[in-house]
Amino acid sequence: MVALLGLLLPAYRPTRLWPQALSSVQVGNVTVVAAPDELTAATGLAEWADQPAEWPGLGRRTPPPFRLVLAHDAAGLSRLTGGRAPAWGAGITLPGPRLVALRADADPAGTLRHELAHLVLHDAVQVPLPLWFEEGYAVYAAGEWDLLDALELNYAVVGGSTPGLDSLNRALRGHPAGISTAYALSASAVLELARRNPSRTLTPLVERLTDGMPFDSALRATTGLTPENFDEAWQKGVRKRYSLFTWLAAGGAWALLSLALMAGTYWRRRADRRRRSALDEGWEMPSEPEMQAAQALDPTTPDE
Repeated sequence: MVALLGLLLPAYRPTRLWPQALSSVQVGNVTVVAAPDELTAATGLAEWADQPAEWPGLGRRTPPPFRLVLAHDAAGLSRLTGGRAPAWGAGITLPGPRLVALRADADPAGTLRHELAHLVLHDAVQVPLPLWFEEGYAVYAAGEWDLLDALELNYAVVGGSTPGLDSLNRALRGHPAGISTAYALSASAVLELARRNPSRTLTPLVERLTDGMPFDSALRATTGLTPENFDEAWQKGVRKRYSLFTWLAAGGAWALLSLALMAGTYWRRRADRRRRSALDEGWEMPSEPEMQAAQALDPTTPDE
């Protein structure tokens, strides 16, 4: 059947949000909404999303009923969400209306697990959560904590930019230039919460949150630290764990070596250019008769 985008966001007229009609298909608990030429891809995403999966601290769960929308590009995603989606974002989750919107041109399959983590967490936890925890949890749950994130975090720490958690919340809403570092730092803070508990997992913390305990109280009950103490301990841990040594060990040495080789090549060519210019001064190519005469006088001169 054909669905108008106004069913998603009634405050906006469909003609302003999308230039063509959208098709809608029900896949289990997922309502798929996409342009006709992208409906097959969106349906495949919905079939995967509707399966139960393991979530840190929450166990095996199936996402609650939600609407999955596949937008053409960044502009379409922004229109679809009333301007709430940042231009650099590949997807966004609106927990209230249970809407997950993805960009078709930005690896929607890779983004979906991250967005589902937001949806599952908000469905289970009703108390307010700090932004750094929400984003760090989604990064961790989606398995996005890889070597590239660690390298970027190492680089940021070596450069001395280790913000506190309040500053991290602002960075997550800030300029896209530093957003990947902010996500990496958020994930490191969530991992620190797990490390600070005797179980080495997020389960004790998340269980208290699902029971309705405020975040600050749950943090203290599972780590023994106030939010301020945890903030300080986390920053010290980040600086210790992602020091210059670990940055070099994780691959930063290769980056420095590459820069050194590039610089050496540049300066060598620059020096050679000066020498070549000096040799060229006053040099004239000998004429053909002069070259023949030189060959006659010097038998060692090879013939062409």
